[in-house]
Amino acid sequence: MAPTAETRWQWFGVRAAVISASLVAFLSLGTGIANITVGVHAGPLDMYVPPEVQAAAGFTGTLTGFIMLLSTYALRRGLRVGWYATVILLPVTAIQGLIQVSVYSMPLVVLSILSLPALLVNYRRFDRPISLSTTQIAAILALTGTLTYGSVGAFALREEFTGVTTLTDAFYYTIVTASTVGYGDITPQSQQARLFGISVVVLGTASFAITLGSVLGPAIEARFSRALGTMTDTEYELFEDHVVVLGYGELTEPLLEELADDAEFIVVTPDREQAQLLRDQGINVSVGDPSDEETQHAVAIEHARAVIVATNDDAEDALAILTARELSPDARIVAAATVRDNVNKLKRAGADTVLSPAVIGGRLLVRSALGEEDIESLADRVFNGGEESG
Repeated sequence: MAPTAETRWQWFGVRAAVISASLVAFLSLGTGIANITVGVHAGPLDMYVPPEVQAAAGFTGTLTGFIMLLSTYALRRGLRVGWYATVILLPVTAIQGLIQVSVYSMPLVVLSILSLPALLVNYRRFDRPISLSTTQIAAILALTGTLTYGSVGAFALREEFTGVTTLTDAFYYTIVTASTVGYGDITPQSQQARLFGISVVVLGTASFAITLGSVLGPAIEARFSRALGTMTDTEYELFEDHVVVLGYGELTEPLLEELADDAEFIVVTPDREQAQLLRDQGINVSVGDPSDEETQHAVAIEHARAVIVATNDDAEDALAILTARELSPDARIVAAATVRDNVNKLKRAGADTVLSPAVIGGRLLVRSALGEEDIESLADRVFNGGEESG
């Protein structure tokens, strides 16, 4: 039997691509540090690579690993820029691993090569443009402006500093001053240079603090969410072969117990209080309008195996079904109608199967009242998945 699309996604899915790229980032950091500190060389290119080149590869490998961490964070958010950056960096990490010719770098080379196909296969999943808030844009501009001001100013005043002769020296002075590291190897020699240094310290510390808070804050918040056992909306976009439950109501609640043992699922509800109650139970929840296109995109409905729409409002269910069918033509959509007359309407909206729990329950009750003895056992077989059937 040929492998299905679901099977291929499991082996080369987007989450596999993100996880493997993250491992490459950590390996690049680790091997780079190991190459610098330990320097155990036993690779196939050891006799061909000069020691100074191996040492340089260790330093650059550490830097590449850090950049890879940033690119994999962008991957987790489904950003196209993260995909491009990671595709470029994976061959770089493999080459750096070869040049380091360390016993620690061989796993890095192998994993970098193996991670690339999974990333290329999932190109279409990373389609979100990068979007920064006004605060983030302002913070980045402030930091860029401060570094430019410090570098140009220090270079212009280079005669009044010891150790500043090039633009690189000026940029170095700005970095160590603005970040309050202050090695002391470059010192001002005049009153004007000291005042300039004070301004770089004030502007630099402020811009660094604002930028770290606004740009890295969401990432830190996401880490805390995972530590507490919850997931962020951006992580839901990486789901595959899951079930999306659009809306939450009295009809939906009993469904979740059944789904918990059979499939990974996400509930979409506009009620924040209800969402928090579900999160407290360990259930994946996304807050938003179930019929909204952006909300459904956020829970990766395009890659869902099934969609369940079963709230107490048939009109809202119809809108949710219309949007889901448009975004995910191949997914199986199942709905529950509260009113019998709306069964055909929900089917016309795009649902594959529409059931009316009230009608089904009513018929079972009537047949039982009229003397049919096997109705209760029939109901038990339905609700217990046929366990009692002979």
